[in-house]
Amino acid sequence: MGAFEKPKFFTTTKEFIVVVSLLTVLLLVRLLFEYQSYQSFISKPFYYTYAKVMTSYEKSKGGKRYQVLKLRGEKGSVFYTTSHKKNDFSHKRLRLQLFPNESISFQSYLGTFYVKSRIKKVQNIPRTFKDTLLSKVALQHQNNPLQSFYKAIFFATPIEKALREKISMLGVSHLVALSGFHLGILWGVVYGLLLLLYRPLQQKFFPYRHALFDVGVVVMLSLGSYLWFVDFPPSLVRSYAMVLMGWVVLLLGMELLSFTFLTTILLTLVVLFPSLLVSLSFWLSVAGVFYIFLLLHYVKAFNKWVVTLFFIPFGIFILMLPVVHTIFGITTPYQLLSPLLSLLFIPFYPLVMLLHLLGGGDLFDTGLQWLFSLPQESDENLLPLWSMVGYIAVSIGAIWSKKLFYMVFIVATLYMLYLFISI
Repeated sequence: MGAFEKPKFFTTTKEFIVVVSLLTVLLLVRLLFEYQSYQSFISKPFYYTYAKVMTSYEKSKGGKRYQVLKLRGEKGSVFYTTSHKKNDFSHKRLRLQLFPNESISFQSYLGTFYVKSRIKKVQNIPRTFKDTLLSKVALQHQNNPLQSFYKAIFFATPIEKALREKISMLGVSHLVALSGFHLGILWGVVYGLLLLLYRPLQQKFFPYRHALFDVGVVVMLSLGSYLWFVDFPPSLVRSYAMVLMGWVVLLLGMELLSFTFLTTILLTLVVLFPSLLVSLSFWLSVAGVFYIFLLLHYVKAFNKWVVTLFFIPFGIFILMLPVVHTIFGITTPYQLLSPLLSLLFIPFYPLVMLLHLLGGGDLFDTGLQWLFSLPQESDENLLPLWSMVGYIAVSIGAIWSKKLFYMVFIVATLYMLYLFISI
């Protein structure tokens, strides 16, 4: 180890293997208990529970209209059911009789599943502070899509279908779905502001204190409260765990940007929350962090501003294309704006938070309406699953081989050229 090199997260490969093995065993045990709970659930002819309505929307089939309800159960499970009642289910808590059966797979049970039900009772839920904030945000915008946009980036609420399609066409879904990107911005803003207040006090009254610890504790508690406030979105849970562990690692003076660190956090999370195993947003956020680590692994010698303003936004956009286009096929030339929009979002996010607190949240409405109106048509380009599996396998190999990293980057770049030139 060099004179200025930080100690590694694990001192030996053996330590890493032991920890990974232990976490894998714990995961298997957790899954065994979850499977037993699943078997008990589907074997019952019916099941009574209370559930809170998260969202509801109308659909029609065979000329008949019905409502689809997305619900959160008493134990945190999320599931869908349908109702032919014309009630307004906003801010409602339901007493349900569920009728589970073997059509519900174990994978669906871990994530989100559909189950037939009968509504026994409808209860009003008192308006909360979050509801008040949502209303205040909505009142600052006359346009429903913009109301939906700001609610999503502040409170992780679902966005309406038409706007979701426009956002996909622009390639900025990662900016709207709360993730580590948002948490990183919030950490930087809150930590920076608190540090400005803390430094003069530290120098005058307690110069022996460690700013990273004192200010970091307040920031982590604030971000944890925010995570609870927005109902623990999977990608945000992963991000918070990484920020928390990263903060601890920095306090210990250890190497932060390591793949052993990422692997340990990943396994710890799925042990604690097995439902993350079937969360698409979680795995996409993991892939994004992995490619950030991979990129930094080979470009860390460059100027920090070049890395931040060029390599990360443009490099991650290119490297993630084969992964994203195995799952989402929507393609438009406007997706090439994604790296630039990601950079602009860094100052935009805290600024619009402040503007909404001051009652001027509509400042950028005209510009956003113009932006969302740009894409009109899209092509569908999906990569086969085997190609993504091979791409990810080579990407993992690139951790140890610079040649493989260049290969991965060249393949991703060629795919980008093919994708957008062929439109």
